[in-house]
Amino acid sequence: MAVNQGYALPCGRDVEDVWQHLDGGDEHDRTCPHCQGARQSLTVLRDLTRELAEDDAAPSMNLTDRIMSAVRADLRRHELLGPATAEGGVRVSAQAVAAVLRFAADGVDGVRARGCRVTEVPGDDLAIEVDMAVAVEFGLFALAALDEVRTRVASAAAAQVGVRLARFDVTVADLYDTGGRA
Repeated sequence: MAVNQGYALPCGRDVEDVWQHLDGGDEHDRTCPHCQGARQSLTVLRDLTRELAEDDAAPSMNLTDRIMSAVRADLRRHELLGPATAEGGVRVSAQAVAAVLRFAADGVDGVRARGCRVTEVPGDDLAIEVDMAVAVEFGLFALAALDEVRTRVASAAAAQVGVRLARFDVTVADLYDTGGRA
């Protein structure tokens, strides 16, 4: 397949040809249901791309924080949790468990998980110890939110990962201000 060869529609037309003639086209382009569907999708794509290119607003802090958290995450895949049996067992990376727990904490209003370290309890394959750092929203944060973080993280550990929290330490490491923006 050539590099510049496009995707052929069921009618035989190439999507690239439909794209090039998006605002015009011949009789086939205007009447073929396959070309019409492609034209509609490509028009939406063009309009959204144009809108994104013209948008000079900064990305939300939440998006930036989530991206930076992922970038800074320690991807030590060799740290596996869970029972190891002769049959192989089910083991999952500590990083994957930490991601689930951070997501649970992020669901609490006024709280953003900043970091999470998960370790297995020696001698108990189904228990973990968690150290989590969070940022809280200045002015809107209430101490009850930390209790909610504890409840959600414990629930996520049990329901989504299948482990229990032997220890869960939460540290408020930072404050953030959205300036009234979500």
